[in-house]
Order: sequence, then structure tokens, then C-alpha cells
Amino acid sequence: MSISVHLDRADRAGPTQVTETGRSQVERAPSAPLRVLMATRYGRLGASSRLRLLQYAPRLAEFGIACTARPFLSDGYIRALYEGGSRVKPVLAAYGRAAGLRAAIRNHDLVWIEKELLPFLPAVLERALLGEKNFILDFDDAWFLRYGGGGNRLVRTLLGGKFPALLRRASLTIVANETLRDWAIGAGARNVLLLPTVVDLDHYPIAGEPGGPFTVGWIGTPVTAPYLASIAGPLRTLAAEAPLELLVIGAPGFAIDGVTCRHMPWSEATEAHLIGQCHVGIMPLPDDAWARGKSGYKLVQYMAAGRAPIGSPIGANRAIVQDGVTGFLAGDAAAWCDRLRRLRDDVPLRRAMGVAARERAAEHYALQATAPRLAAAIRAIVTS
Repeated sequence: MSISVHLDRADRAGPTQVTETGRSQVERAPSAPLRVLMATRYGRLGASSRLRLLQYAPRLAEFGIACTARPFLSDGYIRALYEGGSRVKPVLAAYGRAAGLRAAIRNHDLVWIEKELLPFLPAVLERALLGEKNFILDFDDAWFLRYGGGGNRLVRTLLGGKFPALLRRASLTIVANETLRDWAIGAGARNVLLLPTVVDLDHYPIAGEPGGPFTVGWIGTPVTAPYLASIAGPLRTLAAEAPLELLVIGAPGFAIDGVTCRHMPWSEATEAHLIGQCHVGIMPLPDDAWARGKSGYKLVQYMAAGRAPIGSPIGANRAIVQDGVTGFLAGDAAAWCDRLRRLRDDVPLRRAMGVAARERAAEHYALQATAPRLAAAIRAIVTS
């Protein structure tokens, strides 16, 4: 089943001038729109699908690019993943729906694929579905490790070369950070666009700091919540010094002994408001290959809300946070303690960093800035 993206004039307001490196201006919508099939992995409950593709549809319409979304996996799959339920039925249903992919591909001018069309099936099947159609591949994580870097020898043999094979045929490969860009170029991608994962700034109004105890915010899923455990020690230390609350958004089962945790369910409608209830936001990561490929989106969200972020100096985090200006990077436990303590105790510093963080998010990590650049790249595919 495909989902057509309906447009509202209020959702399509925004600047046409790009403020990132590679500035360009895109012509407004021509009379005949370019039809793009968004072959997403998930629906709107899947963060990567929502942020990397779906949120762009209303903006791209202004440039004559009409998008239709066709999720592979249903929201039922995401719910089962986060709640620990069986995913067999939603996966089987997804492959049943895949029978209609060929017709959907034929009815569009371009296919924009999030990671892959058919998970756990060889690239030759996807090439057969695509035929000679121009297509884009989009990666926000190091997905090539899922097949090529795992411990299952059969998976490595059958699928290890899948992503390199696909990106060598792609008209454009879009990646979220420098680690993925370097991988794509090394694997033979013909055309690579580095496009960070961004926020719609209109959904992040600036709010004053909350009252009450010093509140450290974290947003994520039950899958990524274990990363928080890596800074349990620093959080306990700060909590023993003075009142501290850890606001955990989207991971109801996570807790740290000795730290007051407040849990809030995630929703697209409330996430920005909840981040505004924090004084700072955090993103701890391990130093491994998967983490180095992550997009750093949590940091972008904190910055968009005008909150100073603290992140591990891993992968895209290094590019997103200007250490000491828009937030802090913290490596070991001592550094986490020091950076959290400084932002707790120095209110003017915390607020100044929050202002600088918001400005940086608006210039480099907002949909309003990146949509024209993306539209130009898509148009270039079909006109070259």
C-alpha cells in the first residue's frame, strides 16, 4: 500500500536560499511535477524514514517535486520492536505488499530508497525491480555493517556486497555524515551528497528554561537507551551533589540507581515541548563502528530547542557541536562530570550556549536550509 503525501500551504512556507556549504538557489515549481516514489523502510513511527525522507515532501513540492511514500514495514513492526513483541507477522505482511513495488516504480520518474527496497534479499532482486529507473539511496546509519560486518558467515557471503552493488548503480547516494560519505566514496558511489539529518525548525519554538531541579534530557528509543548506562557514574555523582532529574523520552524501562528518572512517552507532536523541559540534552555513545556512523540527531534536536548539548566526541557529534561554543564534547567519566557540572552551575554560560546552539541549528541543521539543496540535487539527476 502506498501513502500519498498531501500538502498544506502552511507547511510549505520557507526560504529558498541555502545557508550551508554549496549554496545554490532552486527554481520554483515548473508546470509538470517530477514524480518521486519514496521507498521508505518505515512509516512515520520510524525516525529515519520520517526525518530523512517524509518530512521533506511538503517542502519539495514547492520545487515541483511530488512525492508519494511507500513504507516497506508497517508501524506495527516498530511497535513490536520497541515493546519486545513478535515481528514475524508484520515482516511477512511487508513482503506480501512488495509484489506491488514494480508497478509503483514504473509510475514514477525517480525512486528514492531508504537503505534498500527488500531487506535481507540480494541486490539482484532489487536491480530487477528497478530496471533502468534512476534511483537515490539514502543512509543515516552504517547499514553496510549489518550485512558485511556481522558474525554470520552466510549473511556476509550472500549480502555483504549488497549495499556497494546498489550504490554503484545509484544516480545519487545521500548520506548523513562524513563517515558514511567516506564509505560510499570508497565503495564506488558515483555521486554523493552529504545531507545531515535535520529538524523542521517551525516545530521547535524557543521556550524559557524550566524551574525545579537541574534537568538533563535524553530522547531516544528502548533500542538506544543502553547508551545512557555508559554515563551512569557521572549522573550519580551530580545527583549526589545537588538535586538532579534525568528526563528520559521514549524509553520507559530505563533507570539508573541513585538518579531520579522521569519517563515520558515519545510522540512526534510532543517531542519538542518535552525537550524544552530540560536544561541540557545529552548524547553519550560508545566508540565503535556503528556509533561512528550515527547522524547525531539528538544533538540537533537539543540545539533547535535552544538547549546546550553534551555529546561523546564520536562520529558526526564532532561536526555538530562546536565544543565550548554551542555545547560540549565529553569523552571519559571525568569529562562528563565536569561538563555537566559547569552547565548546572554557570547559568549565563548555559543560556549563551543555548542561544548559539539554536543559531547553529537554524543555519546548518534545519529543513528550511537543506530542502532547497536537496531539491537541486534531485533535479540534477533527471536533467543530466
